[in-house]
Amino acid sequence: MSAEALRSDALVFFGATGDLAFKQIFPALMALVNRHGLKIPIVGVAKAGWGLDQFRQRAEDSLKAHGPFDEGSFEKLLPLLRYVDGDYRDPQTFADLRSALDGAKRPLHYLAIPPAFFGTVVEGLAKAECALDARVVVEKPFGRDLTSAKELNAILEQAFPESAIFRIDHFLGKEPVQNILYTRFANFFLEPVWNRNYIRAVQITMAEDFGVKGRGAFYDEAGCMRDVVQNHLLQVLACLTMDPPSGHDAIRDEKSRILKAVRPLAQEDLVRGQFQGYRQEPGVAPDSDVETYAALRLFIDTWRWADVPFFIRAGKCLPVTATEVVVDFKRPPRETFNETLTGLGDHLRLRLSPDVVIALGMRVKLPGEHMAGEDVELIATHQSGSEMAPYERLLGDALNGDQSLFASEEAVEAQWRIVDPVLSEPASCHEYQPGTWGPVEADRLTADFDGWIDPKASSGRG
Repeated sequence: MSAEALRSDALVFFGATGDLAFKQIFPALMALVNRHGLKIPIVGVAKAGWGLDQFRQRAEDSLKAHGPFDEGSFEKLLPLLRYVDGDYRDPQTFADLRSALDGAKRPLHYLAIPPAFFGTVVEGLAKAECALDARVVVEKPFGRDLTSAKELNAILEQAFPESAIFRIDHFLGKEPVQNILYTRFANFFLEPVWNRNYIRAVQITMAEDFGVKGRGAFYDEAGCMRDVVQNHLLQVLACLTMDPPSGHDAIRDEKSRILKAVRPLAQEDLVRGQFQGYRQEPGVAPDSDVETYAALRLFIDTWRWADVPFFIRAGKCLPVTATEVVVDFKRPPRETFNETLTGLGDHLRLRLSPDVVIALGMRVKLPGEHMAGEDVELIATHQSGSEMAPYERLLGDALNGDQSLFASEEAVEAQWRIVDPVLSEPASCHEYQPGTWGPVEADRLTADFDGWIDPKASSGRG
């Protein structure tokens, strides 16, 4: 079958009047029309009492808010838009959807809705024969724990095979995250040292210098572990540690394999924190024990990574907004020049946001007659952010049936298995001051490895 025949011939997105559609989906669709020549029907489904004119106006408002807005480009999108207004529990809604699809045989259904509605919508699609030969995209959070993730998978698999299920994590659509894989496997010199024999430890930091930004009610249900650690940062860990895939289509398999080898998180390897003032945020419970900061130590039980600690931390109201990885290489077996070396030595730094940096840290000699040195970084590349927005890339891949940037059932369940032990009976939170690097209790995790490596606001490192 040709690649053209495998492409979806319609796009349906449920939750079409919601915030995600306004901020992300309409701009992504406009980009797909402009850069990729998208010409298939785009059907929005929601219960808002709207008609097509209001739906089109919503699209225009979205593009003007997240522009730049181009009238000529918008005229290409406008005739593709269709709208179905109705309750997800009403069979008539799906009958109307079937009519709006106008004979499309391979639609892509995007469930930009709360997981509580997945079962209802999937059942409605199946009964209306809208799921046959179709694909489905689902948003995170994919469950709240391992049990609920399995339940959601079972719901989806009632109507769709695994090959047609696309679990979206927009973080995987970011250019810098993909760059981890490319840098690792496109450069032969890294492979011989990418193991326990040469790597001392790995740190992954996702820092944000802001709070919950009015999303207190959502955040108080999720917390840092569910919001970014279980999904985004464990996927980054997988990109760093997976074995080379046999090809593009095998990337998901290798990620699943390495995630299954990650040792479940123990309470002593986790520190939870909450910034002072969080409980006063709108929507947050006055006695909330939800973490806005998490620091953890993980181990991977494979020959390649045995005994190498992986330190992950994420938090809000920290000093900077930055996401980066530091691979800390072992020091020489003896000091040839009688120097006592402390702190970060040879390392590879991968900056993922807000800018993109690949830097190699090493020690070089200081000018003069003495054999003394200093630590420097050689910047291999320094780029601005991604040109292609994550949702543009991910929706385009889903339309083409490319699952490489989407999480598999095995990977999602493996990620929940890693964090499940500390979610059921979480340890108490330690309070920290906004603008600091979290609770001091987290320092014990990295005490034997010269402490946490703090990203700086700029891409440089002193």
